[in-house]
Amino acid sequence: MFNLDTFKTFSRAFAVSAVAVTAIAFAGPAKAAPVQLFPFFQPLPTMTAPQPYQPYQAPTYQTAPSEDQDAVETPARFRRQTVSYATREAPGTIIIDTPNTYLYYVLGNGQAIRYGIGVGRDGFTWSGTQSVTKKAEWPDWTPPPEMIQRQPYLPRHMAGGPGNPLGARAMYLGGTVYRIHGTNAPDTIGKHVSSGCIRLTNDDVSDLYSRVNVGTKVIVLPMTERRAELR
Repeated sequence: MFNLDTFKTFSRAFAVSAVAVTAIAFAGPAKAAPVQLFPFFQPLPTMTAPQPYQPYQAPTYQTAPSEDQDAVETPARFRRQTVSYATREAPGTIIIDTPNTYLYYVLGNGQAIRYGIGVGRDGFTWSGTQSVTKKAEWPDWTPPPEMIQRQPYLPRHMAGGPGNPLGARAMYLGGTVYRIHGTNAPDTIGKHVSSGCIRLTNDDVSDLYSRVNVGTKVIVLPMTERRAELR
């Protein structure tokens, strides 16, 4: 049978015990950490404001060097310049001084524009008189069959552009396979390196191209005839 007096006695005892536990919990050094009564309640994480959208940007890379190969330093004597040049040829004539690797564009009155050039290597020089039969800007290159036979690794055709061996301009000579043209290897100016064509830097060939017309007379001197002054 339920005894009311017993229940009251038990309740008073429990209340006293609870007060005692609470007093013990808050007793002690003032610096003691407070007792966490409800450990299962965790503070909410700190929220930061949303950042504006940033589109993906690919990493940047250093650009390749310019393909303008004429930046190579040209020896002073092969730089384009106006010089004294005695000749009976009419103004506008081109004279190729093969042994000294110069090209002269005759101005008249004992003057000519002199350009440094690269010419045919040993066994590939030639001489004679031709005329310009065609002009082309950034020409395509189709090596002739005889060149392919000597160098089978060459491409059969190459579109015009900075990497093309004919460079920025070309002037075709008569019905031959020879041309006056630019180059993507300006360090070869002043040397005997080609298969018979006459090469200039891209800057120089562009200058010459602007002066030359179809029909211009071109005289190519043999290796045995030295006309230029070495200066």
